Amino acid sequence: MDPKPHPPLWPSVAAFAILYLVWGSTFLAIRVGVAEVPPFLLAGIRFVIAGAIMYAWMAARGEPSPTPRQWASTLLLGVLIFVVDYGFVFWAEQRVPSGVTAVMMATAPVFMALFEITILRTRRLTARLTAALLIGLSGVAALAGVGTSGAIDRVGALALLIASVSWSFSSVMTRKLPLPSSKLMSSASQMLTGGVLLTVTAGLLGEFRDFRPLKVSTGAWLSLAYLIVAGSIMAFTAYLWLLHHYSVTVVATHSYVNPVIAVLLGYFMGGEALGVRTAAGTALVLSSILLIARARQPKSAA
Repeated sequence: MDPKPHPPLWPSVAAFAILYLVWGSTFLAIRVGVAEVPPFLLAGIRFVIAGAIMYAWMAARGEPSPTPRQWASTLLLGVLIFVVDYGFVFWAEQRVPSGVTAVMMATAPVFMALFEITILRTRRLTARLTAALLIGLSGVAALAGVGTSGAIDRVGALALLIASVSWSFSSVMTRKLPLPSSKLMSSASQMLTGGVLLTVTAGLLGEFRDFRPLKVSTGAWLSLAYLIVAGSIMAFTAYLWLLHHYSVTVVATHSYVNPVIAVLLGYFMGGEALGVRTAAGTALVLSSILLIARARQPKSAA
């Protein structure tokens, strides 16, 4: 049942457009940015600024700050979601096309289903779910070009798989960790903490050493601004608004649309190849997450 049966039409259209197009286009924006700005530093700047803006907005509205226990949970998620997930994605886009990156990250439901089986025990391994998992992993193998020549960078592909696993694990852990009741405050605190951790990581990796801000092009700075304003603030606000008005199943359709948008933008605007392997891998991954979404959970978990 939808949370609200009659959401406004045009705000709904706008919110879905933002969710589909903006989140799908962030992968190309990342690729543009990491061409000139070190990856962990670029990610750190993005989330420090976006998190600070959202945190200040929530505080101005009177939302309570996280408790010490909630900050501890936020710190753990900051490592899993931002340093490992986003950090590896930004780093991998120096090696892997943006469209392929988006499709590789779309495998998150595959790993999330595995964690729901092994950790939360809210799913059981049915024949349909087994088929979905195998199809998803086959899509990854197709994208990585296992057993073929001309494959994408293997180290980059491995980094993306680790990022997807980390995001999936953190998503499962959010159901067990104490976090602020306000989703916006929870997101803001996670972004801010994650951004600080990413910036520290950039320093430890020596990314500040050769970074020359004055030599960065206008295009790279614009991509960063786009990631902050559109990718982090606007898109996430639209996402929460849609969750308030539509069912999770309807909102989750962005999981199918974002990779397609990313692949098309990478091809038409980024000069990325769109071969048989990319098309086949994309089709397999999207089929997998569709089957996972449709797989029934046991009644005890409902």
